[in-house]
Amino acid sequence: MLIWPRRSWLRSGRYVTKRILRLTATPHAVAGGVAVGVFTSCTPFMGLHFFVAAILAWLIRGNVIASALGTFFGNPLSFPLIWVGAYELGSFLLGQKAVKGDEGLIAALKSLGKAAAHFDWDAFGFAFNRLLEPVLWPMLVGGSLMGLFFAIPIYFIVRRTAVLFREARQAKLMAKAIELRDRARNAAPKGNVSEA
Repeated sequence: MLIWPRRSWLRSGRYVTKRILRLTATPHAVAGGVAVGVFTSCTPFMGLHFFVAAILAWLIRGNVIASALGTFFGNPLSFPLIWVGAYELGSFLLGQKAVKGDEGLIAALKSLGKAAAHFDWDAFGFAFNRLLEPVLWPMLVGGSLMGLFFAIPIYFIVRRTAVLFREARQAKLMAKAIELRDRARNAAPKGNVSEA
């Protein structure tokens, strides 16, 4: 599921939801981890989302595994919308004019990729600086605000869902234990009195 799910998005979503709800952590830790993962998915730290989410989850005492699962908020279907939304919002908030199809940006992206491929860190740093102000800074500002916009409600939704899931699971286990106890009582031999 790193790029595209094998079966379907719905099935993959259900799988991730069940994995989150079955984690053995407090509802706060699970919800905090997921919220941090969602927040991190809105930032421009491509390739570092898992690591950034894990560090943030650790800082807020959230569940690190839940944070990794929360980063699935960013996926091939949502990333284009997140990137455009983060860039446009950040440009608006910073009072910058959004750059559209600038040849300088395209050249900087190409030189960034070429420098990374050849491990030329000086050229990589130069290309990164050319991208920082016009692209990455607006994406970081806009993405952080978008991340908060999505992460805060997600926290409360996941926390409430985790509490309800655990209550239902506890009730189911209790009913099963009572059923087994009653079965054991009914199957136990009654007093064995022999007639003389």
